[in-house]
Amino acid sequence: CAVKAAQVLSEIAKNDEMKKPCIEADLVLTLIPFLESTDQEMLLHAGRAIGRICYDNRNLQEELVKVGVIPSLVRILTDHEESEPLIHVDLLALCNLADLDTAKEALSKTKVAEQLVKQLRRAENHERLEIIFEILQALAENDALKVQLVEAGVQEVLSDILLRLQGSSQAEGTCIVKATSDLIVSLLLGGNKQPTHRAQTKIPRILNLYYLISFAASHLTIPYFVSPLSLDGNCVRMVQVGVIHQLLDLLEKHVESEDISVQHAALSALRNLAIPVVNKVQMLEEGVAERIQALLRSEMPPMQFKLLGTLRMLADGQADAAEILGQDPMLLNRLVQWCDVNDDTDICGEANRLLASILRHNRSQEVVKAVQEAQGVKHLVSMTMSEHAAIQNEALNALAIASTIDLETLEDCFKELQLVQSLHKLLQDDNTSAEVKYNSMGLLCSLLNSGRLRREIEDNKIKETLEQLCSHSNADVVKEALITLQILKGES
Repeated sequence: CAVKAAQVLSEIAKNDEMKKPCIEADLVLTLIPFLESTDQEMLLHAGRAIGRICYDNRNLQEELVKVGVIPSLVRILTDHEESEPLIHVDLLALCNLADLDTAKEALSKTKVAEQLVKQLRRAENHERLEIIFEILQALAENDALKVQLVEAGVQEVLSDILLRLQGSSQAEGTCIVKATSDLIVSLLLGGNKQPTHRAQTKIPRILNLYYLISFAASHLTIPYFVSPLSLDGNCVRMVQVGVIHQLLDLLEKHVESEDISVQHAALSALRNLAIPVVNKVQMLEEGVAERIQALLRSEMPPMQFKLLGTLRMLADGQADAAEILGQDPMLLNRLVQWCDVNDDTDICGEANRLLASILRHNRSQEVVKAVQEAQGVKHLVSMTMSEHAAIQNEALNALAIASTIDLETLEDCFKELQLVQSLHKLLQDDNTSAEVKYNSMGLLCSLLNSGRLRREIEDNKIKETLEQLCSHSNADVVKEALITLQILKGES
């Protein structure tokens, strides 16, 4: 009866109201082993049921990756490439998971690039192409997967698609051209690691084609010929010839447009061009930050998300940028509003990260005061309790730097928000990562410079927890615990 039961579940899970009961009954974990079945019908129904129950539920999706669903999905792609319904369900599952960093890491250890390029070559309808492009766009944000895609020959397939659709006046054809161009941008730009020699020589071959098709389609031409440089070299050359302002002009023309495909392509390129340090400096000098802030008036979440990411990339390691952004009351107030948005976790998360980045790279008391006045500190304290260690560390480092710069401005807020108690929880929790414990103690050391916060630390009996951490398995945690104890005891 297993196949029929899976079919019933896949139908039940179509109803949003039934997803919660399915989750509470642990049906997802029950269904996962059936993804190892050799029965195509079982795979189809189990895949549909899992996908529908987990759709738009990030915690469940993370759990799927954690229990090892990624190798099963890639195996299905490999073993059942002739079964259209099964491949469709499998691609939808990959599409839902591909944005997760944990999924990208798991996928980088498989031959998913080879299989996706094969499916891209076989795809004949618009819907299938759209799904594959969405997966590839997400995977191209990972350096290892980007190289694997190029080595699997994705550039030849993309070139064939562009040449086939060149001059197409149909809406679907135009959409695919833009999606193809957008993916080429992702392959060309972004990522701090250098690709392998094979990937490095292949990527620039399609650069001119990208300009001819993507920007020409948007009534923008850039007469630019590229030698086989590194990815960072290409980024620098593009900024030098003025691509940034042409991208911003393009965005401003389409800021209220319902067709977000042009916006998406331009925003992706803009964010990636902001990665090299030399580009950050030039972009700031040319007033790019101000133009981006003006574009934030858009009420379209995808545009807001990408623009916030670009600003964060500009502020990364740049004290001048952090000072400019951190003293703009209108931007700070908008960021704080977005930090409170619960119905769009992407915007909320990116706003929080930009706020943390401003404080982390800032060296000015004025910025600390401005963030405090905008009521942004409470969001950074909330970030310290995130379920993601990377987010926690960004917040802890930002608060530590802000405390070093101007603790007097922050101590009342820290007491009200019970920051000391939050740090104590992180230090006591066995599930807290070593790096988070280390950074939590770094922040504690800054807080000990305040008499009021020192008393609070003493009252919370953090000393005993620090003494326990002196026998931690991580050497850095042990060292930081000893230092924190010395400062707590008033030793030099």
